[in-house]
Amino acid sequence: MTETAVRIFDIMACNVYWDFDGSPLPREQHKFLVSFYPTKGVPTPELIDRIVARGPGGYRVEFTNQLFTPANTDGYIYDRTLDYYWYMVNLSTGFLPEGEYTIEVTCTDGTVLTRSRTQRQDSTEALVSAYRDNRQRMLDSFTPSGRGRLPEGTALTGLECSWSTLRELAGQDAYYIYRLAEGGSAREFDTQNLTWWDNIFMQRLRGGDVAAGLNRGGVTVPEELEPDTTYAYFVEVTDANVQSETNICIFQPHQVFTTP
Repeated sequence: MTETAVRIFDIMACNVYWDFDGSPLPREQHKFLVSFYPTKGVPTPELIDRIVARGPGGYRVEFTNQLFTPANTDGYIYDRTLDYYWYMVNLSTGFLPEGEYTIEVTCTDGTVLTRSRTQRQDSTEALVSAYRDNRQRMLDSFTPSGRGRLPEGTALTGLECSWSTLRELAGQDAYYIYRLAEGGSAREFDTQNLTWWDNIFMQRLRGGDVAAGLNRGGVTVPEELEPDTTYAYFVEVTDANVQSETNICIFQPHQVFTTP
């Protein structure tokens, strides 16, 4: 197999509880995601003809082969840290029914790749209920937060961010993923240009940490931040640290701070 052959790394077909501040979209949504191994020398989107997700009752949605943005929430994202592409489409039409979902990738050379998973609702009901009951307590726990400026003298490397977990507040196990980028709002948050993220999926795969992200109540950001710059981060709550085992993602409101 050549380095430019398209190979699926993993998929997601799961519920999303969309709790970004100021968003007009409904809270109950779902998404599909397919990630690929690197295609050395050729951008993966140039090798993709079509991506379609299918599910129970004739469900069908087609991904768009375009750059993913906060405005279109449909397309590809390039992770420069791993040199790989992943496609994602968010649908604001409620949670998914239980059942098997398949993502089919048709390549420009005619090759067809498929990957399937089964969606279950139990963890959605448990995590969303625990989150709703403890939402304000979780928001109040974030540090840094409040859109303020960090104290003068705060180191720009090794910033510590912390929050309360559902395990602490409700006895509910969950996994946590942290993402940080420049910008002062969800709209300005550029998924294509993250400053750093806590990739629990790769921590489990490469590092062998089967509990990566489990009940994680904080991170230390290893990247050096820019001075006098506004950053936003958000913490995603999930029920798994393997993409194809994920049934629910909770997107918490962004936390904003400015460096000294």
